[in-house]
Amino acid sequence: MRLWSVHPRYLDRQGLTACWREGLLAQKVLTGKTRGYRSHPQLERFRVPSPPADPPWPPGGPITTYLHGIVDEAVARGYAYDRSKVLAPPDADLRLEVTTGQLRHEWWHLREKLRARSPDVLRRWRDVDLPDPHPLLVVVPGPVAAWEVRQDAVVGG
Repeated sequence: MRLWSVHPRYLDRQGLTACWREGLLAQKVLTGKTRGYRSHPQLERFRVPSPPADPPWPPGGPITTYLHGIVDEAVARGYAYDRSKVLAPPDADLRLEVTTGQLRHEWWHLREKLRARSPDVLRRWRDVDLPDPHPLLVVVPGPVAAWEVRQDAVVGG
């Protein structure tokens, strides 16, 4: 499962589609609609805190706002993603943090994927050093996220 912290504009067609599908799976996991992937490290940042945040997060938590960001990019590209699959409207005020270290890590990872399958997309972004984050996220200084380090250990890097 890869729920990218980078802005969806950087993803190629395959990456955007995979992110959409994996985000929908994450929404099911986080709302108790499926039994698999419940312990997946990437889901940590999308879990609703206990007690609930004030004001409360939308049904399904921040994953719904994340998914709207993916749909917005798909619509901008002329793709037909079904927004009705997202359980709640986006929360324009909701923001999660992502560290510079996490963004850099994901940017390296995405560039490796683009090098192999979409070199034209990689060329478009060749001058980007630190990518913009997904619209749900705000960048703060810091290292690679702890959940990413655990995920790399689980799946072998």
